[in-house]
Amino acid sequence: MNKKTIATLLAMACFAPAFAQADTAPQGYQLQQVLLMSRHNLRAPLANNGSVLEQSTAQSWPQWDVPGGQLTTKGGVLEVYMGHYVREWLAEQGLVTSGECPTPQSVYAYANSLQRTVATAQFFITGAFPGCDIPVHHQEKMGTMDPTFNPVITNDSPEFKQAAVKAMETQREQYKLSDSYQLLEQIVAFNDSPSCKEKQNCDLTAQKDKFSANASEEPGVSGPLKVGNSLVDAFTLQYYEGFPMDQVAWGKIKTDEQWKVLSELKNGYQDTLFTSPQVAKNVAAPLIKYIQKALAGSNNKGPKMTLLVGHDSNIASLLTALDFNAYQLPDQYERTPIGGKIMFQRWHDVNNNRELMKVEYVYQSSEQLRNAEVLSLEKPPMRVTLQLKGCPTDANGFCPWEKFTDVLAQTVNQGK
Repeated sequence: MNKKTIATLLAMACFAPAFAQADTAPQGYQLQQVLLMSRHNLRAPLANNGSVLEQSTAQSWPQWDVPGGQLTTKGGVLEVYMGHYVREWLAEQGLVTSGECPTPQSVYAYANSLQRTVATAQFFITGAFPGCDIPVHHQEKMGTMDPTFNPVITNDSPEFKQAAVKAMETQREQYKLSDSYQLLEQIVAFNDSPSCKEKQNCDLTAQKDKFSANASEEPGVSGPLKVGNSLVDAFTLQYYEGFPMDQVAWGKIKTDEQWKVLSELKNGYQDTLFTSPQVAKNVAAPLIKYIQKALAGSNNKGPKMTLLVGHDSNIASLLTALDFNAYQLPDQYERTPIGGKIMFQRWHDVNNNRELMKVEYVYQSSEQLRNAEVLSLEKPPMRVTLQLKGCPTDANGFCPWEKFTDVLAQTVNQGK
């Protein structure tokens, strides 16, 4: 994607007209506050030369225009589109005013202190509030993990370590990945890889995964699950970035069914490490405490909109720790899509004088990401209503505010 094209797309985003939103709230409902927990947008693959990618195939990987792990230029464009859409929706609900910069107290942006997360937040703010002076807050030292977003084990007891490893092993057993590994081996020509020829690791299905749950470290795994996740992640990012299809996985992924089979590896990796209740409640505790303070602790006097930008591990562990029901994201293979946002919405029902909570997953579909589709109220991103087990929703997706705050409080206490 060249600079001229990017400039044109950005201009389209900033001046796209607003249209009526189809899924409006019931009459008498007023939006009071929104908190967005976002995954960073499109980045280059985390693994570089000499890594898992290089060891797993003799084929050449395509070159990216940014270093591994950094937000790409297209990732910035996509986030501008999402910011523009969210701004139009917030204005439609009366939470912000179109054409005006919000007051400094009404919008707060906070990101993990890595390039891809800070840049994502900056691009979102640019799309949502162009020309407005809204800072993105983060730790001063870039390249280090902020404790709020760092999904590391904090319990150093031998009992917890044993239970956590067992929980991850149990979670892994739920995934039947033989077909995924066999397809992956065909795509990367694993028999000709350095891993096979130099280390005699030639069969991913024959290897065993080894899990770790060490204090001050992220939950970890070594073995085929880690290899599979790295490879499928790279293919997925190639697709989103818009590489020609003959360069995405060397042109060897041709059907939706193949994408589904491969994505089981990536989703299985994330679920195994971050969605067992024992692990999730521990690693997500700092983030949940922050959300509790931003929402439940504000007495409705906090920022009207809070943007938090972290990682897929943050979202996966957060949803499990708060005990959301299982969900499906149409038109996406990823469980926690690039650039996707958990949108916590605090509403006031004027007619019944009550406070309500609605939680949605707002994300760009695989095709919206690949095609860099401009988002608007007429052409919105995907939105899926989520349900908390401890806060049952009505037909419109709303649950009582008091029950939601109880869930937050109970989860914080359990994470101690």
